[in-house]
Amino acid sequence: MSAGTPGHAPTPAPVLPTDAPSGLVYASLAYAGWGLLPLYFQLLAFLGPVEIVIHRVLFSLLLLLPLALWLGRPGWIGELLKQPKVLALYALTAALIAGNWLIFVWAVNSQQVVEASLGYFINPIVVVLAGSLILKERLRPRQWAAVALAAVGVAVLTVGTGRLPLIALALTATFATYGVLRKLGPLGALEGLTLETAWLFPVALIGLGVLLALGQAAALDASAGQWALIALAGPLTALPLLGFAAGARRIRLATLGLLQYISPTMQLAIGVLLGGEPFGGPRQLGFGLIWAALAIYSADSWWAARGRR
Repeated sequence: MSAGTPGHAPTPAPVLPTDAPSGLVYASLAYAGWGLLPLYFQLLAFLGPVEIVIHRVLFSLLLLLPLALWLGRPGWIGELLKQPKVLALYALTAALIAGNWLIFVWAVNSQQVVEASLGYFINPIVVVLAGSLILKERLRPRQWAAVALAAVGVAVLTVGTGRLPLIALALTATFATYGVLRKLGPLGALEGLTLETAWLFPVALIGLGVLLALGQAAALDASAGQWALIALAGPLTALPLLGFAAGARRIRLATLGLLQYISPTMQLAIGVLLGGEPFGGPRQLGFGLIWAALAIYSADSWWAARGRR
């Protein structure tokens, strides 16, 4: 997700006969952590979206690199240096996830959390469609029905609000493309995100230098408490990822697919209940159609997993 969002998926776990309680806890906590990110980014609003993403990259790498060296496969960095195509692939995914982070933070701090949540609601269906178009995966009839119903929901939102939900579409486009490309990559969740943040690290340093030169680096005037909040960007990026990876290995994929809606549901609630964002007529109808599409998609995933077992 944003990464935030539940987007750093590990190598698909095997379909398990039952769900381990510990797996449910790990995955639920990971998705809940991603769901609470809007509150965190609102606390960092004094920085501005670009500076928030810069510090997220810097503090994430400071935490992720030691973890990846400790928990990752021995020698994986040396192996990567011999594979320029793999390095290039993760440079592209790094650009996509950075764009996703920037759009999400901007949406949160411009009081458009509801529309941001929409992007993550429709993301699973867009990923399925992307898998069909790019990876030539065959869609089952119920999956096609879910895609069609979600498209109708987006159309209703467009007509009802008088504009395309561009934030939602940009979030799901960057995140779905990121997910498909990460599926093609050989690295696990932790190692892959570490390499991506390593690619982004020099860009973040240059960006920070530009802000300093222009006198627009708000972190310079931050208090000790605000710096503590900034430094939390590392743990809030890495810990949900590790929880998700641990949960994915202990529960069925169909269960994991259902749990992924925890994050956008929490984000929607934050936008409506805490942010006072409108959620009337057209939005209710459009979201209702998309939720119906998600119900069809989730039921199909459950039936398919049951059939494999």
